[in-house]
Amino acid sequence: MQRLATNRVVIIGAGLAAVYAALKLAPRPVVMISPEPLGTGTSSAWAQGGVAAAMAPTDSAQAHADDTMRAGSGSVLREVAEFVTRSAREHVLDLSDLGTGFDRRADGSFVQSREAAHSAARVVRVKGDQAGAEIMRAMIAELRRTSSVQVVEAAQAVALESDGAQVTGVFLTSIDAPDAQPVLLRGSAHVLATGGSSGLYEQTTNPAHIRGQGIGMAARAGARIADAEFVQFHPTAIDVGEDPTPLATEALRGEGAALIDKTGHRFMADIHPDGELAPRDIVARAVYLHTQSGLRPALDTRAAIGAEIATLFPSVTDACTRNGVNPVSETIPITASAHYHMGGVVTDMTGRSSLAGLWVCGEAACTGLHGANRLASNGLLEALVFARACARDIAEVVPAENTPSVDIRFALGMNNTHEQTVSALRRTMTSHAGVVRERAGLEIALSDIAALEAHHAESEVFLNMTATATLITAAALIREESRGAHYRSDFPETTPGPGQRSILTLSEAMALRDRIAKDAT
Repeated sequence: MQRLATNRVVIIGAGLAAVYAALKLAPRPVVMISPEPLGTGTSSAWAQGGVAAAMAPTDSAQAHADDTMRAGSGSVLREVAEFVTRSAREHVLDLSDLGTGFDRRADGSFVQSREAAHSAARVVRVKGDQAGAEIMRAMIAELRRTSSVQVVEAAQAVALESDGAQVTGVFLTSIDAPDAQPVLLRGSAHVLATGGSSGLYEQTTNPAHIRGQGIGMAARAGARIADAEFVQFHPTAIDVGEDPTPLATEALRGEGAALIDKTGHRFMADIHPDGELAPRDIVARAVYLHTQSGLRPALDTRAAIGAEIATLFPSVTDACTRNGVNPVSETIPITASAHYHMGGVVTDMTGRSSLAGLWVCGEAACTGLHGANRLASNGLLEALVFARACARDIAEVVPAENTPSVDIRFALGMNNTHEQTVSALRRTMTSHAGVVRERAGLEIALSDIAALEAHHAESEVFLNMTATATLITAAALIREESRGAHYRSDFPETTPGPGQRSILTLSEAMALRDRIAKDAT
């Protein structure tokens, strides 16, 4: 095995959190591990809504924090919500200075959308649904001008070198041969920014290869995981048979688009006083149950937006058009699709995990901001705030000095990604740990995960996936209540009082899984 040591900070990932951390670490030397060509294959680039921030004089960071608390169903950490929302404005201005072309009015003020559970229009956007792509374009342009950053493409992390208390390196392989002999890279610090877990489900709005590998990798190294059961499903993914499912941004409903069933009935008015702008978990369950009942839910943009949809929301229009749907004259078929993982690696306010030497930011982290239900467009904001927090903390211990680039050479090997087995895992998670859950199904899922893992224990990549799937399912089984995005049909009520965060290690989750698998035999 090739072993390399570098004074560079190793950043695992290439989405918004990873790129922003690298920029904020400059001039400290960084090496970024990017599975895809830089700027592609990341959830950040696919984000449509934008960045939530109190930019208007009639709005405030405190109101934004209060909305975050309410949306999180009692599980948000107040100090984190206030820390993040206070920082929001400066991050939007920073992105603007980097060249992000946010929508502006003639007077220079930011155009902002209102999304679900926000008390005001406070989502800074780009051409309606282009925010993620435009932010990433601007940041990558800046990254390419930053000489302290080395990017290694077509490489992926498969495991962390750890003694259970400290991370000292990361094992890397070629994306084309993930099960070949890995390279061990030891850096001056290690930042995990690999994204979430939604690709563990059959229907996801994220790049399908983002399947919880980063969270699983950290868990296998001994990191503590929080709120793993809280997986957010987006209620308006476009149901046209694509994998991943195209997204119809929540901003459409902010502009007045309606949710209707096959009879034309506007069903959200019967379910919540905020109608289509009810908290995302409520809307997602309503869409899911209408789908299960054969009522074919759809998004109707015809009256509220009409022909302007093509210019206001080009990504949505393109997804519809390539699948034979004309949103100007037809309703858009929708489904609830796995979208964002509120849970992840436990971090503090500096981005430090429970393992020394490992910082985590972006969707792979669980900071306590989202609680049981992420407030719309807080995801990109959290990634920005904590990427900078990680960079600032690392800067205290890593000097700014010149260091040579890392020369990584991968051994040849077979590409054993076990797609059929991954498909089986995704089916299990969708059927038993999805929008609606209950004890028997969760126990079946744990048994199925154990069986799949036993047959493919040689694959580090698959073990990372099954680790995260185990944590999600075990945490969902342990939480005998319904709260936010976690809904148990056998425990439909929310436990009175403030919500409690769930904290698990992988060994604890696997002990529960092993007991259930043994009882099932």
